[in-house]
Amino acid sequence: MGRINPEGLSLREKVVYINRVAKVVKGGRRFSFSAIVVVGDDQGHVGAGKGKAGEVPEAIRKAIEQAKRSLIKIPIKDGTIPHEVVGKYGSVKVIIRPSPRGGGIIAGGPVRAIMEVTGVHNVTAKSLGSHNPFNTVRATLDGLMKLKDLESDEKGTLEEVETVNENA
Repeated sequence: MGRINPEGLSLREKVVYINRVAKVVKGGRRFSFSAIVVVGDDQGHVGAGKGKAGEVPEAIRKAIEQAKRSLIKIPIKDGTIPHEVVGKYGSVKVIIRPSPRGGGIIAGGPVRAIMEVTGVHNVTAKSLGSHNPFNTVRATLDGLMKLKDLESDEKGTLEEVETVNENA
Protein backbone atom coordinates (compact mmCIF):
# COMPACT_ATOMS: atom_id res chain seq x y z
CA MET A 1 0.00 0.00 0.00
CA GLY A 2 1.55 3.29 -1.11
CA ARG A 3 1.70 6.61 0.61
CA ILE A 4 -1.44 8.76 0.38
CA ASN A 5 -0.92 12.39 -0.63
CA PRO A 6 -2.78 14.69 1.81
CA GLU A 7 -2.81 17.66 -0.63
CA GLY A 8 -6.10 16.83 -2.39
CA LEU A 9 -7.95 15.84 0.78
CA SER A 10 -9.90 18.18 3.05
CA LEU A 11 -8.54 16.89 6.33
CA ARG A 12 -9.80 17.80 9.77
CA GLU A 13 -7.76 17.17 12.87
CA LYS A 14 -8.72 16.19 16.37
CA VAL A 15 -6.44 16.36 19.42
CA VAL A 16 -6.72 13.07 21.32
CA TYR A 17 -4.38 13.69 24.25
CA ILE A 18 -1.88 16.24 25.57
CA ASN A 19 0.66 15.16 28.16
CA ARG A 20 2.89 17.43 30.26
CA VAL A 21 6.27 15.87 30.91
CA ALA A 22 8.62 17.19 33.61
CA LYS A 23 12.39 16.73 33.51
CA VAL A 24 14.15 17.48 36.77
CA VAL A 25 17.32 19.54 36.26
CA LYS A 26 19.68 21.35 38.61
CA GLY A 27 17.59 24.53 38.79
CA GLY A 28 14.19 22.80 39.16
CA ARG A 29 11.79 21.21 36.71
CA ARG A 30 11.79 21.69 32.95
CA PHE A 31 8.39 21.07 31.34
CA SER A 32 7.70 19.86 27.82
CA PHE A 33 4.54 18.63 26.13
CA SER A 34 3.61 15.68 23.95
CA ALA A 35 0.42 15.58 21.91
CA ILE A 36 -1.32 12.90 19.92
CA VAL A 37 -3.53 14.02 17.03
CA VAL A 38 -5.66 12.14 14.49
CA VAL A 39 -6.55 13.54 11.06
CA GLY A 40 -9.17 12.33 8.62
CA ASP A 41 -11.39 13.41 5.74
CA ASP A 42 -14.70 11.64 6.60
CA GLN A 43 -14.20 9.51 3.46
CA GLY A 44 -12.13 6.66 4.93
CA HIS A 45 -8.71 8.34 5.12
CA VAL A 46 -7.18 8.51 8.61
CA GLY A 47 -3.76 9.08 10.15
CA ALA A 48 -2.32 9.58 13.63
CA GLY A 49 0.76 11.42 14.81
CA LYS A 50 2.65 12.27 17.97
CA GLY A 51 4.51 15.54 18.50
CA LYS A 52 6.78 16.69 21.31
CA ALA A 53 7.85 20.28 22.01
CA GLY A 54 8.33 22.89 24.72
CA GLU A 55 4.97 24.53 23.94
CA VAL A 56 1.55 22.94 23.36
CA PRO A 57 0.76 24.57 19.97
CA GLU A 58 4.14 23.50 18.59
CA ALA A 59 3.59 19.91 19.81
CA ILE A 60 0.15 19.85 18.15
CA ARG A 61 1.59 21.24 14.87
CA LYS A 62 4.29 18.55 14.82
CA ALA A 63 1.70 15.84 15.55
CA ILE A 64 -0.51 17.06 12.68
CA GLU A 65 2.43 16.95 10.26
CA GLN A 66 3.28 13.39 11.30
CA ALA A 67 -0.39 12.33 11.06
CA LYS A 68 -0.62 13.66 7.49
CA ARG A 69 2.45 11.58 6.57
CA SER A 70 0.89 8.40 8.01
CA LEU A 71 -2.48 8.42 6.22
CA ILE A 72 -4.19 5.11 5.47
CA LYS A 73 -7.42 4.30 3.59
CA ILE A 74 -10.06 2.08 5.15
CA PRO A 75 -13.21 0.66 3.51
CA ILE A 76 -16.50 2.13 4.74
CA LYS A 77 -19.77 0.38 3.92
CA ASP A 78 -23.08 2.18 4.67
CA GLY A 79 -21.51 4.40 7.35
CA THR A 80 -19.91 1.48 9.21
CA ILE A 81 -17.07 -0.99 8.78
CA PRO A 82 -17.50 -4.13 6.62
CA HIS A 83 -16.78 -6.68 9.37
CA GLU A 84 -15.61 -7.14 12.96
CA VAL A 85 -11.90 -6.67 13.58
CA VAL A 86 -9.45 -6.83 16.49
CA GLY A 87 -6.42 -4.54 16.70
CA LYS A 88 -3.49 -5.07 19.05
CA TYR A 89 -0.57 -2.92 20.09
CA GLY A 90 1.46 -3.51 23.23
CA SER A 91 -0.94 -4.60 25.97
CA VAL A 92 -3.93 -2.86 24.35
CA LYS A 93 -6.54 -4.83 22.43
CA VAL A 94 -9.33 -2.97 20.61
CA ILE A 95 -12.40 -4.84 19.34
CA ILE A 96 -14.31 -2.93 16.65
CA ARG A 97 -17.73 -4.17 15.48
CA PRO A 98 -20.08 -2.80 12.82
CA SER A 99 -23.41 -1.42 14.04
CA PRO A 100 -26.75 -0.96 12.27
CA ARG A 101 -27.71 2.45 10.88
CA GLY A 102 -28.56 4.90 13.65
CA GLY A 103 -26.46 3.12 16.26
CA GLY A 104 -23.90 5.90 16.51
CA ILE A 105 -20.30 5.65 17.68
CA ILE A 106 -20.15 3.65 20.90
CA ALA A 107 -16.47 3.83 21.82
CA GLY A 108 -14.09 5.32 24.36
CA GLY A 109 -11.97 8.48 23.91
CA PRO A 110 -9.12 7.68 21.47
CA VAL A 111 -11.14 5.13 19.47
CA ARG A 112 -14.08 7.55 19.20
CA ALA A 113 -11.81 10.35 17.92
CA ILE A 114 -10.43 8.10 15.18
CA MET A 115 -13.90 6.93 14.10
CA GLU A 116 -15.23 10.50 13.99
CA VAL A 117 -12.51 11.81 11.67
CA THR A 118 -12.57 8.66 9.51
CA GLY A 119 -16.24 9.04 8.61
CA VAL A 120 -17.53 5.91 10.33
CA HIS A 121 -20.86 6.85 11.93
CA ASN A 122 -22.15 3.51 13.26
CA VAL A 123 -19.69 1.34 15.15
CA THR A 124 -19.24 -0.32 18.53
CA ALA A 125 -15.75 -0.61 20.03
CA LYS A 126 -14.24 -1.88 23.25
CA SER A 127 -10.70 -1.21 24.50
CA LEU A 128 -9.17 -3.93 26.66
CA GLY A 129 -5.90 -3.95 28.58
CA SER A 130 -4.02 -0.72 29.17
CA HIS A 131 -5.74 2.66 28.95
CA ASN A 132 -2.67 4.43 27.54
CA PRO A 133 -4.04 6.71 24.76
CA PHE A 134 -0.89 6.39 22.61
CA ASN A 135 -1.14 2.59 22.52
CA THR A 136 -4.93 2.67 22.12
CA VAL A 137 -4.61 4.84 18.99
CA ARG A 138 -1.98 2.48 17.54
CA ALA A 139 -4.13 -0.58 18.32
CA THR A 140 -7.18 1.03 16.68
CA LEU A 141 -5.18 1.84 13.53
CA ASP A 142 -3.83 -1.73 13.53
CA GLY A 143 -7.40 -3.02 13.55
CA LEU A 144 -8.51 -0.63 10.81
CA MET A 145 -5.60 -1.72 8.61
CA LYS A 146 -6.84 -5.31 8.88
CA LEU A 147 -10.21 -4.35 7.35
CA LYS A 148 -10.93 -5.82 3.95
CA ASP A 149 -13.52 -4.66 1.44
CA LEU A 150 -15.55 -7.87 1.25
CA GLU A 151 -17.24 -7.06 -2.09
CA SER A 152 -13.98 -6.50 -3.98
CA ASP A 153 -12.46 -9.51 -2.16
CA GLU A 154 -15.31 -11.75 -3.37
CA LYS A 155 -14.85 -10.52 -6.95
CA GLY A 156 -11.12 -11.23 -6.74
CA THR A 157 -11.67 -14.78 -5.49
CA LEU A 158 -14.37 -15.36 -8.09
CA GLU A 159 -11.97 -14.29 -10.86
CA GLU A 160 -9.27 -16.58 -9.44
CA VAL A 161 -11.68 -19.53 -9.39
CA GLU A 162 -12.75 -18.84 -12.99
CA THR A 163 -9.13 -18.73 -14.24
CA VAL A 164 -8.33 -21.98 -12.41
CA ASN A 165 -11.40 -23.65 -13.97
CA GLU A 166 -10.40 -22.46 -17.46
CA ASN A 167 -6.86 -23.80 -17.04
CA ALA A 168 -8.09 -27.22 -15.86
